[in-house]
Formats: sequence, structure tokens, C-alpha cells
Amino acid sequence: MPDWSYHGIFRPLLNILPPNVSRELIHRGMSFIATLPFQIGPQVIHFLGREENSPLIQKNNHGLTFHNSVGLSGKIDPFLSGTRAFTNLGFGFLEIGPVTAKQTTHFTTPIVDRKAEAIQFPAKVESVGIEKTIDHLHKVKKKQPLFVRLSGTYEELSFMIKRLEQFADGYIIESSFPVLIQETNKPIFFSTVPPSESLIDSSFAGIVLEHTEKDIRLHEKVKKLRNNGYKGTIITSGGIKEPEQAIQLLDAGADFIMLSDGYVFAGPGLTKRINEALLDRLDYSPPQLHGWFAYWLFGLFIMIGGLLALLFSMTTVVLPYDELFLGMKRESIMTFNERIMLFMAHDRMTLAGTMISGGIVYMQLAKHGVKHGLKWAKQAIDIAAIIGFLGIFAFIGFGYFDWLHFVFWLVLLPVYIYGYMKSIGVTGTPSSKNRKNDVIFRRGLFGQLAFVLLGFSFVLGGIIISTIGMTTIFVPTDLAYICMPAEMMNTFNENLLPVLAHDRAGFGSALISVGLLVLMLSLWGFQQGNRWVWWTYLIGGLPAFWAGIYIHFAIGYTTFIHLLPAYIALGLYFIGLILSYTFFNKTEARH
Repeated sequence: MPDWSYHGIFRPLLNILPPNVSRELIHRGMSFIATLPFQIGPQVIHFLGREENSPLIQKNNHGLTFHNSVGLSGKIDPFLSGTRAFTNLGFGFLEIGPVTAKQTTHFTTPIVDRKAEAIQFPAKVESVGIEKTIDHLHKVKKKQPLFVRLSGTYEELSFMIKRLEQFADGYIIESSFPVLIQETNKPIFFSTVPPSESLIDSSFAGIVLEHTEKDIRLHEKVKKLRNNGYKGTIITSGGIKEPEQAIQLLDAGADFIMLSDGYVFAGPGLTKRINEALLDRLDYSPPQLHGWFAYWLFGLFIMIGGLLALLFSMTTVVLPYDELFLGMKRESIMTFNERIMLFMAHDRMTLAGTMISGGIVYMQLAKHGVKHGLKWAKQAIDIAAIIGFLGIFAFIGFGYFDWLHFVFWLVLLPVYIYGYMKSIGVTGTPSSKNRKNDVIFRRGLFGQLAFVLLGFSFVLGGIIISTIGMTTIFVPTDLAYICMPAEMMNTFNENLLPVLAHDRAGFGSALISVGLLVLMLSLWGFQQGNRWVWWTYLIGGLPAFWAGIYIHFAIGYTTFIHLLPAYIALGLYFIGLILSYTFFNKTEARH
């Protein structure tokens, strides 16, 4: 669940429910998606959130590889109902528990202070017990180290360690039993609230410092331990609501950090934001790839094709090969029904605007994304381009094969393949200037939501238009505008409907492809400080909206219900531009 959906859609609804009900609802819902068959669930989660990490922030500790330094506290998921989802959300490690030998008979509802953005977790240890924990862990497809927090007597701890050896990569205990290190070859960390000086010579692998609301200066505790010579691993738990606080702790000497209540209030994207901020501080510039220019040319050719299509739609409308297929000149169609020609201009101009916009977005993704090694930008181009190429099959069902379109397809294909092959090695992940949960960040989330909805609406609209083009060709408002049923047009010229179907399905296919570009740019490219993304939206969106709305007024096809989707899309476009402007163009914090 990305932040744009969490804050913009789900959190207001979840706040109405009791804390334990909303927690289980969202955890079980995410786990259901994560466990869909054939890896569909993880792919959906990855598509919406892209939680991959750069190797530059990877860590190795105690023989374990951590993709990043950010973990999730077990306090967030006491019933382990969300563990299968959390493994897919980009964490470097997960804490399981606390686990006790026996199940707790009564579970306390956490107290949520929404104003202070704090959660008071149960004071006493509450657990589903060792047996249920093992049942849950059997179902988890582990993608990162798991640290199991244990609570109990020495005998109980020893017993649970033996039972959990096949699942745990390390243990966190709340009682000082150094002798337990003889029970396992895996690291054991001692959890403590006030760090005692005696821990400096501890035989434990490290310590877990617990954050409390009464003492918010957790980073100073970490710094004091390091200054006093403590060499063990330091893990902090809680005290992080925004990336800046995570950076403070890591700079002070913490090896790893665990998110707790701050994760609930900041949103599930906090992990990703921290990792992007850490990468941003490295100021790493990946080597430029040669394949980006081929992708840029691919976009340029599409834009040029769109400009030519725009020219034709504003002048002759019907091209010579159209007339050859129809067996008549454009004047004959005009004499029969002028509005048929205007309707063709309507479809062809909207296609032209969509192509111009798509070409601009392709060029921007190539220049600012692929050129700088961003894997998401390459994948966005690949997905949209392949869908676009396949779109040629959407408009041949009625028997009209557009040779000019096919030649254009043949020109684009080798350019795309060259760019694809030369950029196969792209592995870079994005960085971000975002450090605070300030007004810039909050507005940006709603701007992102608007653009995501815009991308989804384009894809859905393209599917609907393509389907109509391959089946009925017209909607009722089309026939009302033309003032003629399809049967009469077919009687006039049996090749006329295939040409109109070709135009309609071709536009729908292009809209799907461009919609995917907008959607993926909105899902994957929303990092603070990415000015080029905002300008891509602005410049890339104008041709499609101008052509799509202008032509309707130019030909008098202004039926409100027909234009309503375009008006809604235009509204989302402007809302997204306004709300995301400061997010992309300014980096200083505002509270």
C-alpha cells in the first residue's frame, strides 16, 4: 500500500474503526494480496510500490546480508497477520514477536493518540505463543533476515530457541542471560530501554535500544554508547516518523533501525523514503548508458509521427491509401454526410495529440531516467512500448490494414530493440531529497494520487475505446452526432466502417500505452526534487488535452456526457500539477 493510497484513500476510513480492527483489516488485506497464486500478489505490490534497494545501501552483519538498514518492529504485527505482506515491502529485516512459550489469554487494544501521532503499546508481553508463531513462519517466503523477539524464563528461552532455529536469523531477548549464546550460533541481541554502561563489555552480539515518548533523544543515547567504546551492533526500535530522524540515528552510530508507531502515522512508504534519502546523501552518479539515446529517438519518432497525423487531421483528414481502400474520394464522403468526415478528423486528431504526448514522455524518461541508470524508467518505456507495438492487432479485425502505420511500426521497432538491448544492464534505484513529513510532502501525496488516478483513467479509457472500436465501433452519442445509423453508412460504402473502426481502435491502443506511461511515471518517479517529472507532466500533457478537447468544439461535437471523462481527466491533471509543484521544485522543509 503506497503512501498516496494510504493517506489519500484508506487512512481516513481506517481511523473510524477501533485500532485493533483497522490493524487486522489492513494486515490481512495486504497478506491476501501478497499470497495470490503464481506470484501475482508480489508482482502487484512491486508494481504499485517498487521497493527494490540499491546495492550501495546494502549491509553485511553477523554473516547476514541486509538490503538496507531499516526493519519493522514486531509491535506493529502482534498476531503475525501481516508478516507475509511485510516481506514484500522493502524492509532490510523484520522483527517477529514478542514470542512466549504459551499464548496470551487476553490481548490489549493499543491506545492511539492521533494528535500526538503516538501509540501506547501493551505494557505487558502479549503473544500468540510459540506454536502459532511456528505455524505462521511456515507460510512465510523469507526475503530478508528475521529476528525473533523472545520473552520468558531462561528455560523457556532455551526451549523456544531450539524450536525456532530453522526460521530465525537472530534473536532479541529482554532478560540478560548471556549464557544463551551457547544455545545457538546465531546472534542474540539484548533489548533495553536505558542503555547501561555494563553493556559495553556484554557478550551479546549487540543491543536493541527501545524508544520511549518520555525520552525523544534516542540518537544521543546511541552516540554516548559509541563514544564510550561500545563495539557491538546497535539496533534502535521506534522514534522514527520521518527520514531525517532515521538519518540522525544512523549517523550517531546505530547499525540498524526498526520502525514502530511512526510507520503507522507516516505511512508504509516511510521505509522507501528513508532508503531513497540514504542513497541521495551518497551523491552517487552511475555511468551513463548508450541505450538511452535510442530510446530518446524512439520517443522523437513517435512525436514526429503525431505531428504529421495532427497536420493531416487538420487538412485532408483522409489519406490517399484510405481513398484507395474506400474506392472513393473524400469529396464523395463529404457530399454523402459531412459529419462522417468531421468524425474521422475527431478520432485522428485525438490520436495525434496522444502520440505527441507519448513521444514527449518517452523522450523525458530516456533522457532523465535511463540515461542516469534508473531501472524503473527503462521498465516504464519497455512496458508501454510493447503494449503500443501489440496495438497494431487491435484495428485489423474489420479487414483494414493501415500500411503507413505498419511502415511506421517497422521504423520504430529496430530503434526500440537497439535501445532495449543496450540498456539491459540498468539496475539503478531512485534517490530523493525528501527528509520531512512537512506540508510539501503531504501536498505531494495528493498530487501523486491525482496523477495515479489520471493514469488509471487513461488506461481504462483506452481499453474501453479499443473494445468499442473492435466491436460496435460507435457509442450512442457518436451516432447522434453523425445523425445516421451504422447500417446506412455500411450501405453507402462497405469499407467505411472498417476505416472508422481502425481509427477508433488505434486511438484506444495509443491511449492505453500513454496511460501506462503516465501511471508508471506517477507510481515510480515521485521523488522530491525531480523537477523533470513535473515538467514532463506539464509539457507532455498539453498536446493530448488540447487536441482531444479542441477538436470536439471545432466540429461541434460537444455533448456533455461524451466530454465528461475528458473534463474529469483535465481536472485531475491540473490538481496534480498544482499540488505537486512544490514537491518537485522545492526541497526546503515547511511545517
